[in-house]
Amino acid sequence: MEKRRLSLENGSYNVNVEEKNGQLIPSGNGHTNFCPNGSIKGGIIFPSKSRAAIPERETWTRQMDFIMSCVGFAVGLGNVWRFPYLCYKNGGGVFLIPYVLIAIFGGIPIFFLEIALGQFMKAGSIAVWNIAPLFQGIGFASVVIVFFCNTYYIMILTWGVYYLVKSFTSVLPWSNCNNTWNTPECLEIFRHDDCGNGTVNATFGNVSPITEFWENKVLRLSSGLDDVGSINWELLLCLLACWTLVYFCVWKGVKSTGKIVYFTATFPYVVLLILLVRGAMLPGAVEGIIYYLKPDWSKLGSAQVWIDAGTQIFFSYAIGLGALTALGSYNRFNNDCYKDAFILAIINSGTSFFAGFVVFSILGFMANEQGVDISKVAESGPGLAFIAYPRAVSLMPVAPLWSALFFFMLLLLGLDSQFVGVEGFITAILDLLPARYYFRFQREVAVAICCVVMFLIDLSMLTEGGMYVFQLFDYYSASGMTLLWQTFWQCVVIAWVYGADRFMDDIARMIGYRPFPWMKWCWSVITPFVCMAIFIFNLVNYKPLTYNKTYTYPWWGEAIGWCFAMSSMLCVPVTFLYKFTSAKGTMKERWHSLTEPVWGAHHLEYMAPDPDVKSLTSLSPVSDNKVIIFESVM
Repeated sequence: MEKRRLSLENGSYNVNVEEKNGQLIPSGNGHTNFCPNGSIKGGIIFPSKSRAAIPERETWTRQMDFIMSCVGFAVGLGNVWRFPYLCYKNGGGVFLIPYVLIAIFGGIPIFFLEIALGQFMKAGSIAVWNIAPLFQGIGFASVVIVFFCNTYYIMILTWGVYYLVKSFTSVLPWSNCNNTWNTPECLEIFRHDDCGNGTVNATFGNVSPITEFWENKVLRLSSGLDDVGSINWELLLCLLACWTLVYFCVWKGVKSTGKIVYFTATFPYVVLLILLVRGAMLPGAVEGIIYYLKPDWSKLGSAQVWIDAGTQIFFSYAIGLGALTALGSYNRFNNDCYKDAFILAIINSGTSFFAGFVVFSILGFMANEQGVDISKVAESGPGLAFIAYPRAVSLMPVAPLWSALFFFMLLLLGLDSQFVGVEGFITAILDLLPARYYFRFQREVAVAICCVVMFLIDLSMLTEGGMYVFQLFDYYSASGMTLLWQTFWQCVVIAWVYGADRFMDDIARMIGYRPFPWMKWCWSVITPFVCMAIFIFNLVNYKPLTYNKTYTYPWWGEAIGWCFAMSSMLCVPVTFLYKFTSAKGTMKERWHSLTEPVWGAHHLEYMAPDPDVKSLTSLSPVSDNKVIIFESVM
């Protein structure tokens, strides 16, 4: 007879075991029910009566549900309104070289890490760090970031819905200067002939109707952050509609989410294809596409080009937010997440590249119509979606149709990113709640509370000073620096605290084979170096936030922004210090106990004792009723 220790979420238990019929089982009556919740008896896993009312963790109905959800979340507005602009700005086709290299050595390894970690731990972004409890602050940081991101990101959907509704008219309201919100400076069509000596004739003015529609009608832009003003009630109704949509997409969990994304993730590609065909038929489209791809080899020597490529990868792959971890946690234990990571990365980057043809064919037409250089009309971010593109469609025949198609695509691109982000937040919160507090409709209530709280915060962005508030959230709360800080610690903890080789073994247990070693090398050295290098570059070259390059934020506005950023970045060191100082024992004992993984019940079903995973080519889950024994303690 010997004694073994079994580690579970609610503690470690010393068990006397003996061999019977070639099987190790607990011996003695005092050990036949050694797990307090009654879920393990006699070395065999049984469901306990107390857990009968608690539903098991959901899994995707089919694996394609997971793929489509990841596509819907990671493929979003950044692919359409940021990548094409960065590509033309940083040397055209040359930009693809740093973009692909950083994707291989930074984006894909972290993308795979997050999905695999969620799948292995079967937990959301906080509980997943039970793999190294001392660093659970990484999970808290991701929850803070995704909360901020969900709060402000939906405003883009709100504006998109507003433009979509306004598109159902015979004449687009932003196509002329005959509206109550227009000023005497409004100019309907800007052509090169209207210029004299390179300047616009004063009799024509110099503000386009779409700019005035955006600033005077949609935003009702005030003079600054301290000039709040009143709420735009039309936008309020659009915001309410968006949150209602998000709620009913998320409230039933991944069983319903996995169905909805089949439409929200695929239909934007149909619209992009339609817009590309239409754009390619317009005069100036070819010049626009050439301008988009024209290589400028001198740009490769610029550090800013590499920084832009890195930040774009982190933004468009949606890493560091914890949502990918949540999506991975609903996978089957043996799902081949390694293959999925590469498929999803190719889809994501391919969408970005494809969207560039759509955008620049339209911008080429726009430049041709106005008689200006394409650089004068090429914009990024909200400027592309709500100024440049609406202005372009207003010049096309049957303008309302193309406008409605574009904003419907924009809505779908943002909607699936939004509700999957909310799903990631809810998963993390519900994983924190002890099982004994479970009640019926727990998920529905949690989602409702989440949506209401974020809706109330969003009211500040519906005011006349709302755009300034939106930019604070966008620039600081989910900025490149916060995501880079987050991903740096993810790699360091997995590679150097838990162990890169150990995690590769865990992945082999799941997928049946070991990933190529370069994943381990990236987690250990390359990716943390890339993350920290870009982080330091951004910090050294930090520029105070401005709006439209004219309005400079007051000091207290910047202070609020830095509070947003630090609220997530400080989670890692603060949680580390709190756990370490409150633990007992010597420094070495504290480190050992706080970095020892806390396994979930599902690990007992799948992790066989001491398997030689390094030589495995395939591995099936341990069958039910098999004894699970971990380390011997004599």
